[in-house]
Amino acid sequence: MKITTLFKEFFESEKAGGFLLLFCTIISLFFANLTLGQNYIDFWQNQFLGLSLELWVNDALMAVFFLLVGLEIEREIFAGELSNPKNIWLPVFAAIGGMATPALFHAIFNFGTETMPGIGIPTATDIAFSLGILSLLGKRVPVSLKIFLTALAIIDDLGAILIIAIFYSSGISLIYLIGSLSIFIIMLLMRKTGINNLWMYLIPGIGMWFLMLHSGIHPTISGVLLAFAIPFGHGEKKSPSARLQHFLHKPVAFIILPIFALANTAILINPEWTTGLMNNNSLGIIFGLVLGKPIGIFLFSLLALALGMGKLPKGINKKQILGVGFLAGIGFTMSIFISILAFPENKNIVVDSKIAILISSLVAGTIGYLLLYLTNRNMNTN
Repeated sequence: MKITTLFKEFFESEKAGGFLLLFCTIISLFFANLTLGQNYIDFWQNQFLGLSLELWVNDALMAVFFLLVGLEIEREIFAGELSNPKNIWLPVFAAIGGMATPALFHAIFNFGTETMPGIGIPTATDIAFSLGILSLLGKRVPVSLKIFLTALAIIDDLGAILIIAIFYSSGISLIYLIGSLSIFIIMLLMRKTGINNLWMYLIPGIGMWFLMLHSGIHPTISGVLLAFAIPFGHGEKKSPSARLQHFLHKPVAFIILPIFALANTAILINPEWTTGLMNNNSLGIIFGLVLGKPIGIFLFSLLALALGMGKLPKGINKKQILGVGFLAGIGFTMSIFISILAFPENKNIVVDSKIAILISSLVAGTIGYLLLYLTNRNMNTN
């Protein structure tokens, strides 16, 4: 199976980035719970140009992260694994199941309550962490399984983007929204006329982000729109899209996501933190990520196979699909991000959500690793 250079770069950066994310999370939790931990927590609330440092991270730096996600989605659709109709349906079905089932688990616990907005939290997959854990298995797992997880997570990201745009936007300002979308349309026309100067897109993209910030739609969506406006060509290495994607891999993996982890896991864990795990929202997150993700991915994958709309890639068996389902239960970055959007006025619920996400991701990731390790060891001994 031929693997593109961009996929290799993507996998390697995500793998290393996952370990750095884990390190930054541990460091952030450590500092937040020292005697002077409140100073560390308050640091992220310092104001700069009208926004707190935490908001600069979540609204600006994460827009760059979503720009890379958008570029990855575009590449997969037009030149990657998802460009082949024979390959697209299995990860699509798996991703749909991996979003719908966790949402159902959360709804069971929270339907009709004030924490119902958290329904989107367990639907997300952290591609950096999940690929990082999968990489620990080295050559024990086939390359096709890594590609399947990557395609699944990218489709999952697309779903998360739609969830954020539709359900976590409020107080829409039509003037700002029309202004932002007008810039997007102008860039699409530029792309259509063959303008390939990358800066001709990046500079208006900043303006689009600014207007989106004031529109009521979360500004990170501007990153995705910018990705689809930048010329892709035929996927060649010298296209503006490919060059930007190549440039952003390491800054996103080694700067932006670690800073996000530092800013958003500055959690003061009080002695009664276990009580927060028993509320409806936390239980919905835990059951959604640890059980909903693998169950949904596995059953919907079986459905795709039964309908003849997908086939197992070479070297992959159904047990490995289940193992990948557990790895997809590592929500972390996207789940934390959605929890902040879901409960902007209730910091206590956000903190409880973050703790539930961290514990769920640890449990799901451990189960996924052990299942894949044992499955592949048994295959090698047979």
